[in-house]
Amino acid sequence: MQRLPVAYTQIAKDDLAAIFEYVLEKSRDLMTAIAYTDRIYARCETIGHAPRGGVMRNDLGNGIRMVPFERSAVILYRIEAGTVLITNIFAGGRDYEAILREGS
Repeated sequence: MQRLPVAYTQIAKDDLAAIFEYVLEKSRDLMTAIAYTDRIYARCETIGHAPRGGVMRNDLGNGIRMVPFERSAVILYRIEAGTVLITNIFAGGRDYEAILREGS
């Protein structure tokens, strides 16, 4: 299968920025925060190589798939018009199921 391009919703971009700020605050080290968020971004980009590899989670939204990241985060996405659309990135043990249900 051909690699699909990867795009990000504004919510996913905001999630990544919040994760960066959280890691920076807790670690007090800019390079740690940059490295962690860079690894998340790199993982998101690799989803395009196997877009149907994530676990289907229609309970979280129509067509939503989920992949783990380093046992500390989950990346949610859907495939739309030949593009992997990253919809959310949850880290730090956040209850993403409850958060998404509340937002529905």
